[in-house]
Amino acid sequence: MQTYIKFIIQIYLKAFIYVFFIMFGLVMILNILGELDFFSKFEVDPFFPLYLSLINSPSLIFEMLPFIFLLSTQLFFISIFKENQIQIFKYNGLKNSKIIFILSCITFIMSLLLVTLFYNASSNLKSFYLELKSNYTTDGKYLAVITKNGLWIKDKIDNQNLIIKASKVDDNYLNNSFISIFDNDYNIIKNIKSNKIDITSKEWVIYDAKVFNDNYIEEVNYIKINTNFDYALIQSLFSNLSSLSLMELFELKSNYELLNYSTTEINVQIQKLISYPVFLMLMTILSGSIMLFVKNNENTTIMISIGLFLSVLIYYINNFFYVFGNTQKISVTLAVWTPLIIIAMFNSFIIYRINEK
Repeated sequence: MQTYIKFIIQIYLKAFIYVFFIMFGLVMILNILGELDFFSKFEVDPFFPLYLSLINSPSLIFEMLPFIFLLSTQLFFISIFKENQIQIFKYNGLKNSKIIFILSCITFIMSLLLVTLFYNASSNLKSFYLELKSNYTTDGKYLAVITKNGLWIKDKIDNQNLIIKASKVDDNYLNNSFISIFDNDYNIIKNIKSNKIDITSKEWVIYDAKVFNDNYIEEVNYIKINTNFDYALIQSLFSNLSSLSLMELFELKSNYELLNYSTTEINVQIQKLISYPVFLMLMTILSGSIMLFVKNNENTTIMISIGLFLSVLIYYINNFFYVFGNTQKISVTLAVWTPLIIIAMFNSFIIYRINEK
């Protein structure tokens, strides 16, 4: 029995490596084309788009892992069907459900390594990628950072430099804020203190402001200043969660809570990562179960087409629930785990049927 288990592991890992590098190659090609189009307006080193594509691809591959595991499982069964190994397994007492169990265990162990090691590496590369590319976008002129001390913004507009600090964000308002305005040589022009700033648009309205100018303080009911930021832009600057490691996500969540920011999207991302090994294991079970269910069909194209259809279907089901979770129409737990429960129930039904074949 141990010999057959080793054989299954060997064939499955070969299939996974084969599919992984094919998908990585396809992602690289699409990435390079996109980067070449983006940098067609800039004078950069010819290898720079290739370099950016290389460091951006791992994060995209991580998102494609369910599809990769599904295809790897299909390739594994196509291989053993052609060699009629499935009958040899059966004659030696290795049931269909046992084969699925072995594959699911391999996938779960690989998934844990991919989430803890590969994801952290890919998220760091994604962060570096965004930092490099920001030098060629308008976003690179601005800086917004959330720490445990609050929201910090560095901005430049109308030949003035602004340093803004707010302890909390409440809907479209900054609370307990302090703004320092400098000239181009960073000589202080004035400071503004306020407990309420409307940031709905890029023309901020500062209420009950105290203006510190030279040696006097002026109190005004409200004043307006122009910035490059509004509430939507501030939110969007922190929306690329794939560039954050799991520990960084927990830290960001803590900082958001201090600022009274919504943590829903962060919670969805954290739950997705925690559930990812289970999701990938279920995809392997699903793919293997379907392959065993249609094993008498020798048309490889039909088998792969079934896998592609299932991948697309599950992708849209997942996104459907994620949207409901991100918009708080259902709880984050339900949004992330309901699709997995549906897949698990379907898997149970198929496994029951194939074990009799």
